[in-house]
Amino acid sequence: MKPFENTNPQGSEFKGPRGCYERLLRKYQHPILAITLGALYLLIATLLGFAAAPGIAAGFRIFEFGRKFSSGVALPITGFAIFTAFLIFGFSSIIVVPLANRIILGQLKPFRGPYYSTKVFPWFMHNIFTYSVRYTFLDWITPTPFNLFFYRRMGMKIGTRTQINTSNISDPGLITLEDEVTIGGSATIVAHYAVRGYLITAPVLIKKGATIGLRAIIMADTVIGEGAKILPNSVVLPKSRVPAGETWGGIPAKRVAMNSEHQ
Repeated sequence: MKPFENTNPQGSEFKGPRGCYERLLRKYQHPILAITLGALYLLIATLLGFAAAPGIAAGFRIFEFGRKFSSGVALPITGFAIFTAFLIFGFSSIIVVPLANRIILGQLKPFRGPYYSTKVFPWFMHNIFTYSVRYTFLDWITPTPFNLFFYRRMGMKIGTRTQINTSNISDPGLITLEDEVTIGGSATIVAHYAVRGYLITAPVLIKKGATIGLRAIIMADTVIGEGAKILPNSVVLPKSRVPAGETWGGIPAKRVAMNSEHQ
């Protein structure tokens, strides 16, 4: 598994800015980034608007039906209309947003380079797409087959009989969960980290039968071996390799014991 496409940030790919926009970004980092992000947020508003449209239409119909009754009946019907609209929006969003991610970005690739670079934008946009669903609806469908549906369409590779009991996931396009993996409640998986102004994104691989405990944190360029266990509240640092069958815990996570079936 190659952790990066570009392992040398001083190499030819990053010798000076490329193009007018890149030069402006390097020279006027915060204003140019703010303008660019504003455009990305408008895109998200458009996508979520499309996702909300069917729910709004259904909600209006229910609301109009409720107006025929007295307030004692109309108010509950109005409440039902509002939450029906929300649920339709949510289920629409897990289709619309991943579709836009696939059309605009395709498959997210590992990367290492300056944070203020146009090459960072695919990673940033991928996570904006992910968070737009995470912070509006994803907790409502975690853990169910619907959150697996969303993550798979965002590029995450997920095996059979795998359960994800958390929405604290970034960079799903760089994460692989094999068969029978269990991700505990409120666990965090991120496939990126930063070092001295450079952003590094790298794959996370959690192999068959592994268990990630409650509120554990798994960071980029990490491999969790088959049948391994990460104890609750542990932090697995970047570049860690957890052998098959081992139990790791602590901050930073280290080997605690071997699972009996692998001894």
